[in-house]
Amino acid sequence: MKKYLIIFATMAFVSCSDFGDINVDTKSATAVPAETVFANATRNLVDQMTESSVNANIFRHFSQAWAQTTYQDETNYNLINRDQPGAHWAFLYRDVLKDLDEAKVIINDTDNSTVSAELVTNQLATISILEVYTYHVLVDSFGDVPFTEALDIDNVLPAYDDDAAIYAAIITQLDVAIASITVSEGSFGGSDLIYAGDMAKWKKFANSLKLRMAVRIESVDAGKAATMASEAVASGVFTSNDDNATFAYLDGSPNTNPVWTDLVESGRQDFIGSNTIIDIMNDLEDPRRAVYFADNLQEDGSSDTYVGGPYGVNAPYGDYSHIGDLFHQPDTPGDILDYAEVEFLLAEAAELGLVGSPADAPAHYEAAITASFDFWSVDDVATYLANPAVAYATAASTWQEKIAVQKWLHLFNRGFEAWSTYRKYDFPMMNIPPTSGEDVPRRYTYPVNEPTRNGASYSAASAAMGGDTKASTVFWDVN
Repeated sequence: MKKYLIIFATMAFVSCSDFGDINVDTKSATAVPAETVFANATRNLVDQMTESSVNANIFRHFSQAWAQTTYQDETNYNLINRDQPGAHWAFLYRDVLKDLDEAKVIINDTDNSTVSAELVTNQLATISILEVYTYHVLVDSFGDVPFTEALDIDNVLPAYDDDAAIYAAIITQLDVAIASITVSEGSFGGSDLIYAGDMAKWKKFANSLKLRMAVRIESVDAGKAATMASEAVASGVFTSNDDNATFAYLDGSPNTNPVWTDLVESGRQDFIGSNTIIDIMNDLEDPRRAVYFADNLQEDGSSDTYVGGPYGVNAPYGDYSHIGDLFHQPDTPGDILDYAEVEFLLAEAAELGLVGSPADAPAHYEAAITASFDFWSVDDVATYLANPAVAYATAASTWQEKIAVQKWLHLFNRGFEAWSTYRKYDFPMMNIPPTSGEDVPRRYTYPVNEPTRNGASYSAASAAMGGDTKASTVFWDVN
């Protein structure tokens, strides 16, 4: 017995001895600068909005730009099997908002005496703008979501806030951020992966986002929308594609465009162009087809043949038009807001009486389509604009349809915003998937584990939304 006790005592002595730095991992960071956390949040946000994985982002299916070849859950709006709402929720709260919040904490806890106060304020403004963007996406996805009690690690059961109230709060937050910007000073420099610290461009981005949100809320608060839109335009929105909020992906993993990962690196053949969008583009003889889709059906190169897969049913890969070559490149940039969208928003704002008058809408509409052709590097926009099915004077019986269709076409690679455009105007006409027979969802349902993880808050939010269903609507969706 004595022998074993001696061994135990020796082991205890050894385990409690001070070995200095021997147990310190010198290759792992113990403190992270705000610049790194901000860059990570930016990358995560753009990744999630660009993503095409059926496990994470299926908005290209909601907008019916893409169809599926074999597995039809997503084109039949099944949100349970893979819980895409849960992935979307987690990415935006955990990987974007929490990182942005941590970047703020680091900045506020750091001795900033060696840099200008304006630079620090610009950093906080940039963080705030991306927070607004992210919460706006969360509200537009789900409706009521955690906001005032979100991100508190000591509160694992946060209440959900009213979606309209969240919009009101983040609009105020956006105004504060815009007003605080000093355009002559920098911010995060090279760690700013969108504008490299150019605060003049961040101000334009913030105003353009404000314009988008103004158009969103017009149906429920026209007065507020008009004020917002007028202020945004006066302060300065995007004026060319040089202002676009784009993220430069690289040509090697793990820093590639997520669409390339899904279309090329995965080695799968799951996605094709949907007949919804290809039929419309064929009718319009839209030259952007050559970018959006591959010419895999052109056997002799003499004809422009694009055939969309039937939406929501089995569609053999070889029988239909594939996704275009541009989206098979690892370094195709990610895009979260661009000049063409802003010109479409200005056309909408003119027709809605928010800025200018309806007489201004045709010029903005044509500028938007021209910017879209430039964005996609497509020629001969004049011929396209002269097409009676495109020209503003003759394209459709309502301005809502003509603007929504062209805006939706431009947003081919930004499924979330294309889907939001459809929800705002109920154009273009969408196909009903035969298997489910469901209309296009008006919102994401809440993550599948919310009823058990945060039951009381989930139940209250579900009741406030009129039920946790795909047919329930966010506050601005009144069509």
